[in-house]
Amino acid sequence: MSAAVERWLVALDIDGTTMHEDGSISDAVIEQVQRLEAAGHAVMLATGRSVAAALPVLERLAITPRYVVCSNGAITMHRDASAPLCYRREWIETFDPSDVLNSIRPHLSNARFAVEDEHGFYRYTEPIPDATIGMDSERVEFDELLRHRATRVVVISPDHDMEDFLAIVERMGLNRVSYAIGWTAWLDIAPDGVNKATAMERVRVELGIPRERVMAVGDGRNDIDMLIWAAEHGRGVAMGESPDDVLSVASEVTGTVMLDGLALVLATL
Repeated sequence: MSAAVERWLVALDIDGTTMHEDGSISDAVIEQVQRLEAAGHAVMLATGRSVAAALPVLERLAITPRYVVCSNGAITMHRDASAPLCYRREWIETFDPSDVLNSIRPHLSNARFAVEDEHGFYRYTEPIPDATIGMDSERVEFDELLRHRATRVVVISPDHDMEDFLAIVERMGLNRVSYAIGWTAWLDIAPDGVNKATAMERVRVELGIPRERVMAVGDGRNDIDMLIWAAEHGRGVAMGESPDDVLSVASEVTGTVMLDGLALVLATL
């Protein structure tokens, strides 16, 4: 393949895009992902998951991309055969989480809080789903969360439905941090100006692939920036089950994850 003429950069969200809700990945998706990598395209993951929770997905897809974007863009891994798990941390963005945590807590007194540090270690006040954060974690008191620089802060509020949670977050007026809200009452907070799109643009420049040949596929609100970035000159694809605010920024919509929408759109490359 002539990289200057044909090569695409393809960024895939994991949960709700590549992976079904039950944790399975369909044969159709695996087949298309492997086909594109074998053809020379740069197929990679761009996820809110921690490194520990993202890298095993590469093994299931049987691909070895040069880069993997984790923690909603705060950590980008670079393939390195000499490193543990064959990837090393290439770019890391951190921030002091104390202000934002102290700002949020009065609004969400019963929320569960977790902070990920630059090493991928999570400290949490109440259990957070392991599939998202990985196993390298420790339960601590809230004040301990304030003492460590963060690549990511996770806030889950089981007491609120999505509409109430959105209203509360809006009232908080979070400043100097980037945030995305998940499917449930889940808030992901990253360093200011950091998201999947900023990380993917850095990767694109490193790989030397033009903006016209980028595709991003996602289904969540943490994918919005990445879909806007991809759609500007290339293809920003929303999964069929995406919320309206995700659908509205995409340049294309594919089928739902249950109908292997990812496989359908990858088959067009």
